[in-house]
Amino acid sequence: MKKLFLALVLLSFALVSQAADKKIVLIAGKPSHPVLAHEHRAGLLLLQKCLADVRGITTVVYSNGWPSKVVDGQTVDDHAALDGAAGIVIYSDGGGGHPVMPGDRLQVLGKLMDQGVGLACLHYAVEPTIEKGQKEFLQWIGGAFEVNWSVNPHWDGDFKTFPKHPITNGVKPFMTNDEWYFHMRFVDGMKGVTPILSAIAPDSTMSRPDGHHSGNPDVRKSVAAKELQHVAWAYERPNGGRGFGFTGGHNHLGWKNEDQRRLVLNAILWVSKVKVPKDGVVSSVTDEDLMQNLDPKPASRPKPKAAEKK
Repeated sequence: MKKLFLALVLLSFALVSQAADKKIVLIAGKPSHPVLAHEHRAGLLLLQKCLADVRGITTVVYSNGWPSKVVDGQTVDDHAALDGAAGIVIYSDGGGGHPVMPGDRLQVLGKLMDQGVGLACLHYAVEPTIEKGQKEFLQWIGGAFEVNWSVNPHWDGDFKTFPKHPITNGVKPFMTNDEWYFHMRFVDGMKGVTPILSAIAPDSTMSRPDGHHSGNPDVRKSVAAKELQHVAWAYERPNGGRGFGFTGGHNHLGWKNEDQRRLVLNAILWVSKVKVPKDGVVSSVTDEDLMQNLDPKPASRPKPKAAEKK
């Protein structure tokens, strides 16, 4: 009887512990770009693996865009997949192809944001359209890529100092080459926004002619003045919800950089209101890990390369 009682107690404890886990939903966009670029699914599965040892959370990855299900032979949105989420991470293409654009998805996401659910957007996912989504994204994550204002050059982001914030726990100075978007549109006065990654963009980022994503007089003036450009930020909403924007992530091999990876893993926990370890989320990634789950693309399988720069 004692053994049975003990087994029941342990089972009850396990069930209660599992029920108390916070759910984090990771939404990977559809395949796009050449191999090792915009590897949304592989990137999120890699981050999910790195979070596997974090206690108190349960993560689920949905591939190829918004969660869906088949009903009567038809594929329809599965909004219920987001029920109970403490945090949502979107890593996808943006603009008109952003996963939140079709149907009532923006409204569904808005209801969750009103409830205080956290939201992290990675790379192109920080760009809705001005006409649809930008107003909401400013309310939810505090900033967004705005065409004819923000730019998307590839450059070496050299991040030397960080603010004191849970997202930067354990993160050391690092540099990676990526399509670091900058000159973002932020909420008025950046109220509630904490810049997390900032660097001075080199003059080479202005080598292209003006265009929707390549340049404009305002950003050229900012770069010429050597102003700090914020490429990742944390946001605390008035209702207590949290947001995070990270403009890197174009280059899949960038996830091999331990500090870049740790920062994003910390941010996923932070937006979900999970305590970030004092040394941040510690993880390791091998070349083999990086080559897992790549989208099928018309190119030969690449060989891993070192992505880290010291």
